Amino acid sequence: MTYKETLDWMFTQLPMYQLKGKAALNHKLENIRDFSRHLGDPHENFKSIHVAGTNGKGSSCHMLAAILKEAGYKVGLYTSPHLKDFRERIKVNGEVISTMAVKSFIKHHKSYLEHNKLSFFEMTVGMAFHYFSQEKVDIAIIEVGLGGRLDSTNIITPEVSLITNIGFDHTHILGNTLEKIAFEKAGIIKKNIPAVISERQIETTPVFLEVAAARQAKLVFAEEVVKQAYQTDLLGAYQQKNSKGVVATLNELKNFHITAKHIKNGLQRIVEHTGLLGRWQQLQRSPTVVCDTAHNPQGIQMVMHQISLQPFENLHIVLGLVDDKKLDAILSCFPKEARYYFVTPNIPRGLAVDKLEKEAVEHGLIGKSYTSVGRGLRAALTRAAVNDFVFVGGSTFVVAEVV
Repeated sequence: MTYKETLDWMFTQLPMYQLKGKAALNHKLENIRDFSRHLGDPHENFKSIHVAGTNGKGSSCHMLAAILKEAGYKVGLYTSPHLKDFRERIKVNGEVISTMAVKSFIKHHKSYLEHNKLSFFEMTVGMAFHYFSQEKVDIAIIEVGLGGRLDSTNIITPEVSLITNIGFDHTHILGNTLEKIAFEKAGIIKKNIPAVISERQIETTPVFLEVAAARQAKLVFAEEVVKQAYQTDLLGAYQQKNSKGVVATLNELKNFHITAKHIKNGLQRIVEHTGLLGRWQQLQRSPTVVCDTAHNPQGIQMVMHQISLQPFENLHIVLGLVDDKKLDAILSCFPKEARYYFVTPNIPRGLAVDKLEKEAVEHGLIGKSYTSVGRGLRAALTRAAVNDFVFVGGSTFVVAEVV
């Protein structure tokens, strides 16, 4: 198969959460454990850091990878979902996995994947672990896909676990309270392995303390041990909490030589070292256009606060959502004084634009509907003056269409 044919097979034959939602999930680890054995348990051949959380886990993973690369290590990075290219999910020292490696992996394991009915995510995790083993990385940064306890990445035994923060997202799967969600995220805390919490929260702290005690794991709250503020090339004041969690995690990483200079320089070269897209990413000036992948209430609130700190005359928001979100909680985060351009991301789970506009109007959000993300953005740019601010977001898949 060509690379395109390989991708087509992967996206159409393997159940994918981004397309099918909950129906694509396998709430057990047997599949990935069996697949890993089939591959020779490649995850046992490299050291790792495991990262979970509702918001900030992707940024934190890229921060960790950038600092470790700055320190001279060969670093694997596994994240999801991708924005433009499937290969973004699997990187070594900022370079995406080759098309040849993707084709070869599917060619050699296609019959196994079909016979055992693996999901898209299970396949991707296996591919990443296999690739990192082949590439002989010094360490890999592994981002949880969803939750933690039953996530396919949770077969690793990391050097350190990092949980960024807990908010309401995927509540139909993880639970409808912060405590229940925290319990799922705490599933990555391993026996005798240190765990770092980026943000201490009243509701979730008892959960983490209880799980860590049961597993005899050292528990570190980053805000209590990292007092210094760090500058990063990821814009947005909310990255401060992420950077403190990252530094606290590196403090717990043994047998790696990481200096204060590595941390400082790495945090200022995240995009260069890792190729990260979509986190408070500025697309143009005059008018300023920014996109961000925040897609749950807590994440959107942080981004809206960041917008409020910017100088502008009028605010324009190109907004699209997926169809499994609690609309009231999401829409109540957006300012009523903005002009809205409602769109639908180009995926099967995209929320129909007429439904989005109807719900938005009930929340006092006024604007017009457009048939695509591109048309919505073009309309915003036509209307916006040079001193205005245009924000594009609401969903990772909306951002994927503009970066």
